[in-house]
Amino acid sequence: MYNFLRLSKTCFMLFLFPSHFVHQTFNVVYERTKCERPPSSPPRLHGADAGRGGGETVSSRSDSLTPRGFNMPPRNTRRSALVLLVSSLLLGPCGTADICDSPLVSSLPHWSFRSSSQLSSSHGPVYAKVNRREGAGGWSPFTSDRHQWLEVDFGKRTQIAGAATQGRYGSSDWLTAYLLMFSDTGHNWRQHRQEDTFGAVPGNSNADTVVQYKLDEPVVARFLRLVPLAWNPTGRIGLRLEIYGCHYASDVANFDGSSSVLYRLNARPSPMAISLNLKTLENSGLVFHAEGKGDHGLTLALENGQLQLFQQQGVSSSPGGHLLVTVGSLLDDQHWHQVKLERIGNSLKLSVDRSTQQVVVPAELSSWNLRWLSVGAMHSLAQKSQLYNKHFHGCMENLSYNDLNLIDIAKHHNPQVTVVGNVTFSCAEPVSVAVTFTHSQSFMHLLGRTAGSSGPLVITLQFRTWNEEGLLLTFNLPRQHKVLWLYLSQARLCLHISDTGRAILQLSTGSGLSDGQWHSVKLSCGPDHLGVTVDEDEEATADSADIPHSEGPFFFGGCPPLGGNHNCRNPFGTFQGCMRLLTLDEQHVDFLTLQQRRTGNFSHLQIDMCDIIDRCSPSLCEHGGKCTQSWSAFHCKCSDTGYRGATCHSSKYEQSCEAYKHKGTPSGHYYVDVDGSGPIKPQLVYCNMTDRAWMVIDHNNTELTALDSSSAGRRRSVQFRYASEEEQLAAVLSQSEHCEQELYYHCRKPRLPSKPDSASLSRWFGGQGPGQVQTHWDGALEHSQLCSCGLHNNCLSSNIQCNCDTGNKQWTKYSGLLTLKETLPVRSLVLGGMQPGLESAYKVGPLRCHGDKGFWNAALFDKETSYLHFPTFQGELNADISFLFKTTSSSGVFLENLGIKDFIRIELRSPFEVLFSFDVGNGPLEVSVKTSAALNDDRWHAVRAERNVKEASLHVDDLPAAAQEAPSDGQIHLQLNSQLFVGGTASRQKGFLGCMRSLQLNGVVLDLEERARITPGVQPGCPGHCSSYEFLCRNQGRCVEEDSGFSCDCRRSSYIGAFCHEEVSAYFKSTTSIILKEHGELSPNHSALPPSIFSDITSKGENVTLKFRTTQSPALLLFVDSFHREYLALLINEHGALELRYKLHSSRDAEVLASSVKNLADGRLHSAAVRRRAEYVSIQVDENPRESFLLTSDEDFDGIKGIIVGRVHDADMADTELSRLASLGFTGCLSAVEFNSISPLKAALLQPGSHVTVTGVLTQADCGSPLLADPQSSETTHSLPETPASLDPSQPLVNTVKTDSALIGGVIALVVFVTLSVLAVIARLACSRRETYPHPSMKAAQPDITDAHRSEETVYQSPANANQKEFFI
Repeated sequence: MYNFLRLSKTCFMLFLFPSHFVHQTFNVVYERTKCERPPSSPPRLHGADAGRGGGETVSSRSDSLTPRGFNMPPRNTRRSALVLLVSSLLLGPCGTADICDSPLVSSLPHWSFRSSSQLSSSHGPVYAKVNRREGAGGWSPFTSDRHQWLEVDFGKRTQIAGAATQGRYGSSDWLTAYLLMFSDTGHNWRQHRQEDTFGAVPGNSNADTVVQYKLDEPVVARFLRLVPLAWNPTGRIGLRLEIYGCHYASDVANFDGSSSVLYRLNARPSPMAISLNLKTLENSGLVFHAEGKGDHGLTLALENGQLQLFQQQGVSSSPGGHLLVTVGSLLDDQHWHQVKLERIGNSLKLSVDRSTQQVVVPAELSSWNLRWLSVGAMHSLAQKSQLYNKHFHGCMENLSYNDLNLIDIAKHHNPQVTVVGNVTFSCAEPVSVAVTFTHSQSFMHLLGRTAGSSGPLVITLQFRTWNEEGLLLTFNLPRQHKVLWLYLSQARLCLHISDTGRAILQLSTGSGLSDGQWHSVKLSCGPDHLGVTVDEDEEATADSADIPHSEGPFFFGGCPPLGGNHNCRNPFGTFQGCMRLLTLDEQHVDFLTLQQRRTGNFSHLQIDMCDIIDRCSPSLCEHGGKCTQSWSAFHCKCSDTGYRGATCHSSKYEQSCEAYKHKGTPSGHYYVDVDGSGPIKPQLVYCNMTDRAWMVIDHNNTELTALDSSSAGRRRSVQFRYASEEEQLAAVLSQSEHCEQELYYHCRKPRLPSKPDSASLSRWFGGQGPGQVQTHWDGALEHSQLCSCGLHNNCLSSNIQCNCDTGNKQWTKYSGLLTLKETLPVRSLVLGGMQPGLESAYKVGPLRCHGDKGFWNAALFDKETSYLHFPTFQGELNADISFLFKTTSSSGVFLENLGIKDFIRIELRSPFEVLFSFDVGNGPLEVSVKTSAALNDDRWHAVRAERNVKEASLHVDDLPAAAQEAPSDGQIHLQLNSQLFVGGTASRQKGFLGCMRSLQLNGVVLDLEERARITPGVQPGCPGHCSSYEFLCRNQGRCVEEDSGFSCDCRRSSYIGAFCHEEVSAYFKSTTSIILKEHGELSPNHSALPPSIFSDITSKGENVTLKFRTTQSPALLLFVDSFHREYLALLINEHGALELRYKLHSSRDAEVLASSVKNLADGRLHSAAVRRRAEYVSIQVDENPRESFLLTSDEDFDGIKGIIVGRVHDADMADTELSRLASLGFTGCLSAVEFNSISPLKAALLQPGSHVTVTGVLTQADCGSPLLADPQSSETTHSLPETPASLDPSQPLVNTVKTDSALIGGVIALVVFVTLSVLAVIARLACSRRETYPHPSMKAAQPDITDAHRSEETVYQSPANANQKEFFI
């Protein structure tokens, strides 16, 4: 400390008086500290040399830690002094913080080394020191196999940071891979694992070079054991070793299961951080209970080997309190575990080793300060009952509260500390030797009962496993061919005895035994009793009078390989797990003696350790997937999560309505996952597929709602709750190209904003969270306190800003679209200015957004050496990459990201193959998809690659995915550090030529266009989408290129919709008629004939298609006439068959062509297609075979005059029967009516004009709807050529709810109106099945069954309660 202060003072003086010290030389001499090492010690551990995979190799060297002097340069002395001062204050005399890399082995005495064996006395473990040549130059065991080990005892617990290995001097003996194990007692070893799964450490490639390995996190232990895994195949095991670390000091307390410590703490406001290390063999017990004001407390308890944090309040709490969070697993393994609980802001963070969980601080604890801390047990404070009665049994180390050493305080008998029971300050280390069955070929063979044993056979043991199946024990029964098996089946313990393959006895007991917990088993076999017990529960028994007792041998876990003289059979599978406390006739089995093969034999067994791993803690399943596991693997159940894949990483849904649209899906409710594999959950929205793909998000009140004057003088607040969550709304607004929301306000005299310089009487809130106050209305500028008329100076009066401020009794409407995304969605309305006799109504529409910024985001790479670069891809555990490409090139790299050794790359290897390759430290792995069709066809192709800890997969278009499993015990973290290269590589070779778009990494869209604008050789955007998407334009729709995407032109189609896929349908009455003709009196000789609307005046062929639904027979469907008394008539004859009548010669009779398909007037939907080419005619009905006919009269249909659908008025036909049919009209539903690319029904409904005449009532309907009992009752009614009456400007719009100034009269009028309406509806339903509405505006009051589409994978859920909340202000 003295040297530290002296150095700090020198630096401080240098900073204050730099000129005094210029050109002076300073000698800084440190005293020897624990950070220094002897001058001749082996090399230190260097991080750059000791990365994953062994890093670089280094030779032994002896460099000093700190120079004894340094010269201060003449310039920048003040800055240098400041740096030195800060460094000395922060880092201390060692130069860097927490240096722990001193060599530990070189100075150890000879008794610190042990080994499994040695080749000779000169090959002993004491000679295994780096850069030493004594003896034979290192350690070599007697036999080179995987059962050998070398052990180092450091004499006390030491912090270990790394290791270095070297081969045996002057030999060909060295290790190429090894394991490291640690222990505090020389028993109960714990294997070191990289990334919690991977254990092998890379070794040497020769006998001389020192290869260093740095632990990812330091380990504290007294003993270290190195186990060779692989060695030079032309030599033997040979080793020289160095371990790096430093001294470790700690304060320890031992709790015996009935003892505890109670601390009284300062209750002043302060941050809370409680940390400790714990070690125990018990799977349950209270760690600590912290209590503050108001009897609120936090309890941390060990339960089933996991740490659980509870919130409690006095005696009213439940026995366990309210569970906040659970962390950790298998904490009853008698190894040290680091625990920390801290409050960070409004969160509680609980960490156990590498696992961390965070939970929001309960409101009761937001200003909570700690007063009492009870450790090991929950004391009865203030005479409260004890809430948790299981005490902690084990050791705690370095217990601290806000950096206050609590164990040290307890040692010194501080009066604020109460020690209850026998608390000692050293850790009792019970010896528990376990064995681990690690492999499918594992077994343990014990020779049998000791000589002279008699009486019943009793075998007890404890086991833990994740597997539901596996053999625990088997032995043969003497003098008979009987075999006993004790095994697990479906996580139950089963006993099975068979005689020559025939089962003679079966017992089972227990359940859920594959939970990773220790379970005890007792098997007793007496003269007249056979019983098996699990966890001291009820025993399963059977009569064993006819079963002789065995003397052994006994096989545990499995059987030796076939072919040996052992007579052991195992039909139940090998046990994989741990066993301990095995007894035969109450005699403990010594596994260490077994290790020397003196009492039996074994294979694939780890002795003196339980190497169980909880692969579900922490869970690597994402998005709420449920983790289950076996001994060697884990599995994720993704049902009901909305995600799929081995780790529930990939979303099942598209990211926008735009993406659904370009899959050809119609309007409907769909789940949308705006960030793909990101953390935001999928949301159910309505996708309205029009010319744009609109995403519609509803809230709890989208109807026009009236406000009355009952609360005169007060403001009313209306809240809107959206079906989507906050983060979902924010993501939709950010991702969409355009968003809007309709805001309507109808008023009679109440005021909106007042003058601009005064407070607003009415306002609305919009934006994120509760929203920001907005005072603009009706399209005015933000925060302007104006309406649109005030902005444009066209209000009803020049001295007002909004028309509602006039005070007139006339209804005034404000309506407009809010389009500024920063102010959306509308969260609430605050409406005021209400006075007696005043009325108003409001309506806030749903949030509507269209466009997807990422879907069409594209870049064109026109040079092989060009690329785009982005920040390093962060996808250590899970990485998914998706994009679309189109090219004419045969190969090229789509993207690449490199690390020191790791990498990830996707490329077009050939026109028929896409390759996904990567390396996470286990060696390169490739996944490829090969196609039968070339991918360089200048069409868009979709690629999606995913890599997670379980597998890697690659999808190309809709082809079957290719997948590769990851190694079960390998590296799992993808560590990258270079920039991400898109369209090329860092070497500028194998670059991609073509277009890429919609590039997403883990759900995050990369803006290719923005980066392309500033990158030579890359152009933003990419034209030419119709070559890939024109197939989506159906029914003769034409694909039209657009800047971002494409659209379908449906003008030449009888269909409408985004992809010309929606039928235009209408319900006809017998008086309904659609007439499509030219202007004026048309004749073939008319000199002023305007351009014809028909394809040809004279036709040599026709194409007629339509769909119909009727019960009328006969009925005329379509009639086409000419100026020459020629015609074409399509009808349903009296037999219900489709009939076509052609009259192509005025002097001849019509030719009748009838289909053989009957009964078409059955009320079902049917389709008809007629095609004529000259004299050849074909008719097809529904999916029936096409029928062919031949005309004999003529081939030309001359002078076409018009097309008539429905009733033909004033028909002048020579055919009296047809004339009669034409006058009857058609009653039913028609859709998709088309004659030679002319759509008369579509023109009548959607494009009325001078060419189209509609008489009677034409009702738009859905012919295919199974709900269409009365089509007119639920569809828009078109009454043409009548025009709708104008609306009364003194009334609000249809569906508004208005109230009179006389509230009581209004209520009475409303009741009377509703009553009469109900009676009218009942009467109408009783008298008529069909009903039409004479006015188009009535459609708004009817449910739109045409938009009732629902995705097969989705179930619509209504948004929040439709009853809005109102608050008076």
